[in-house]
Amino acid sequence: MQMRVAVMVMALAIGAVPARTQAQTKTDPWAPYMFLVGTWAGEGQGQPGSSSGTATFRLDLGGRILVRTNRVTVAATAGQAAAVHEDLMVIYRDGPGQPVRATYWDNEDHTIQYDASVSADGNAITFVTGPAPAAPRFRLVYTRLDGSRVDVKFEMAPPGSPEAFKVYTQGVTRRVGG
Repeated sequence: MQMRVAVMVMALAIGAVPARTQAQTKTDPWAPYMFLVGTWAGEGQGQPGSSSGTATFRLDLGGRILVRTNRVTVAATAGQAAAVHEDLMVIYRDGPGQPVRATYWDNEDHTIQYDASVSADGNAITFVTGPAPAAPRFRLVYTRLDGSRVDVKFEMAPPGSPEAFKVYTQGVTRRVGG
């Protein structure tokens, strides 16, 4: 789980595509997400330790889905060997006018279902899991810092306290390719 969290933070890097107008968003539901498209590199810190990695976001299936592939290396510590984490996340809508969702899979056999939202100013994208009585809740927030860097914060809420999110890991990513 620690690897998955580090990867999530590294993976959803955000970058430098100009904000779209509200009219463009109405005709293109993916417009608010387009700043994710490209290749990203980043470093992170948190409970899993120091990590670095790359992620690529691309539109697929004729622009119907956004696919993220990710690879992160978590540095060795005195008590833990270095490790590599890989994952895939597919961001999609169930149909026209439907909300954006995402499904995440990793090489540790985790699967996570997210609901997605965009902030009113278009500068942050949030992926969050729904509350479940006996499970933790996850929230991944990407906030643009400038035209080429994004703060990526991964938070967890413990079972039974679905709104008590605490930062698990956080880092800054930068665009390295279109």
